[in-house]
Amino acid sequence: MNTTFIKALTILTAGTTIAGCSSQQKNKHPNIIYIMSDDHAYQAISAYGYGLNETPNIDRLAKEGAIFTKACVTNSISAPSRAVLLTGKHSFVNGKIDNSVPFNWDQDNFPKILQANGYQTAMIGKIHLDGIPQGFDFSMVLPGQGQYYNPDFLINGEKLRIEGYCTEIITETALDWLKNKRDPDKPFCMLYHQKAPHRNWLPAPKYVNLYDDITFEPPANFFDDYSGRGRAAKEQEMQIDGHAQWGHDFKLIVDPNGDTTNFYRDILRMNDEQRANWMAAYESENQEFLKAKLTGKELALWKFNRYIKDYLRTIKSVDDGVGEVLDYLKEAGLDKNTIVIYTSDQGFYLGEHGWFDKRFMYDESFLTPLLVRYPKEIKPGTTIDKLVQNLDFAPTILDYAGVKIPDNMQGMSFRKLVSGKSSGWRDAVYYTYYEYPSVHMVKRHYGVATERYKLMHFYYDIDEWEMYDRETDPMEMKNIYDDPSYADVREMLHKKLEELRKFYGDSDELNDKFIKLYLDKQKMR
Repeated sequence: MNTTFIKALTILTAGTTIAGCSSQQKNKHPNIIYIMSDDHAYQAISAYGYGLNETPNIDRLAKEGAIFTKACVTNSISAPSRAVLLTGKHSFVNGKIDNSVPFNWDQDNFPKILQANGYQTAMIGKIHLDGIPQGFDFSMVLPGQGQYYNPDFLINGEKLRIEGYCTEIITETALDWLKNKRDPDKPFCMLYHQKAPHRNWLPAPKYVNLYDDITFEPPANFFDDYSGRGRAAKEQEMQIDGHAQWGHDFKLIVDPNGDTTNFYRDILRMNDEQRANWMAAYESENQEFLKAKLTGKELALWKFNRYIKDYLRTIKSVDDGVGEVLDYLKEAGLDKNTIVIYTSDQGFYLGEHGWFDKRFMYDESFLTPLLVRYPKEIKPGTTIDKLVQNLDFAPTILDYAGVKIPDNMQGMSFRKLVSGKSSGWRDAVYYTYYEYPSVHMVKRHYGVATERYKLMHFYYDIDEWEMYDRETDPMEMKNIYDDPSYADVREMLHKKLEELRKFYGDSDELNDKFIKLYLDKQKMR
C-alpha cells in the first residue's frame, strides 16, 4: 500500500478510532469478523469438494470450525442480499427488493445494535448500498460496484482514489484497522467485504498467468437446451456462449469483427506498469484466438475457459487475504476469542446450464458458501446440513455478542445448532426475486425449498410453476411439477409455501405493489 494512502487514511480516521493493539483482549465478549466476497460460488471453495481450485486459507475455517452444506439466500442478487444481512429481514420487509431501489440506512441493523452495546465496528470493502453506511465507527467502502484496479473508496464518506489492486487494498486496510486503529479494550465487529470475484473478473497482476497450463472441462450440463422446463430457463440472458461480452467479460480489446470493445475503459484505468503486465499476459493469447476463428462448440469452450480462469484467478487473492487475517489473529492472541465467518452474498453459475451470474432459485445461485470458526464453541470439522439462510446472520451475530435479538428480525440464531447444543431447526426456507425486466432477464419468482424438494412460481409476464427433486435430480434438469407420482409432494410444497408467505408477511398484493413501482419508474424515464 502506498504511503500517500496511509497518510490519508490516518487523517480521515482520526477521532473515530483509537490507535494501539494488545496481544490479549481484556473483555469477555467475542470479537466478530464477517468476511463476505461477491459472487463466490461454493463450487469454487475446495472444502466443498468440487476439485475446481484450491482455497487453503478459506478451507482452514472448515477444518478448524464448521462448514454449512445447505446454506442459502433469500434473494440471489447483491444489494438485496446485503440488506438482508444487515437487517435480518426479507427484502419485501427491509425495502431493498432489487439493485435499483434505494436502501434506507435509517432502519435498524445489527452493527448499530452492537455499537449501542459496547462494540467497536468497521465496514471495509464492498457494501453496494448507496449512502454513507450507518452503524460503523469506521467505514471505507467502494462506491457502487467499485473497480478492480486503482479503485475509488468512500472513507467515512470522503472520496479517495487508491492506486493498487482492490482485493489487496481491502485486506491491507482491514489489517491496518485491526492492528492500529481499533480500541484494544473493546470487543470489535469488522465487516471485511471483497469485491472479487464479481464480474468482470480482473485478476491481480501477480495472478494473470495462473491456470495458463490448464484446460478446464465445463459442467456436464454446460450445453443445456432447457428442454423439459418452462420459459424462464429458456428466456434468460446469462449464457456464457451468447450473452457474455467480448470486451467486458472476455478481455478482448478488439473483438472478432475488428471493433474496439468496452474493455478499453479498464485498460485506461491501469497505470503504465499494470497495463504492461496485463498486455503481456493476455494480448498474445487474444491474437491467437482471433486468428483461429473458432466456431460452434470450440468457441463455446474457449469462452468458458477464459471466463472460469479469470474468475478463479480473482478468488486466489481473496483466499490470500483470508490467510493474512487468520494469521494476524493467531499472532495477536485473538484467534480463540474471535468468531470468523466466511460467506458470499449468494452463489454463482460456473457454466452450469451454460450460465454465469446468479438470480435464479436453482441451487448454484440459491446456495451460498458458509464457513464459521469459533474455537470456544464450535468443534473442528463440524458439518451442518440444515437450511440456514443469510436471514439468520444478523440474529446469530447478536446472539454470540450476548445482545437481545429484536423481535422484528425474521431470521434465527444458528449458534446452538452449530455448537451441537440443539438439533432443532426449520424444515423449509422461502425465496423471492424481483429484478425483471432488467439485466440478464431472469423472471420474477418466489418459492420454497426443503432439504429435498423445491417449488418455484414464475410470474409477471408468465404464470409457470417448477418443482424439483434435489436428491434424484441435483442439477435440476427435469421439472416434475406435473408428474403424477409427485402429486403428494406438490400438495405438501404448496401448503408449506403458503404457510411461509403468511409467516414472513409476503403476498401477491406486495408483488403487485412492486410491479407498479417498477412500471411507475419506467414512465418517469
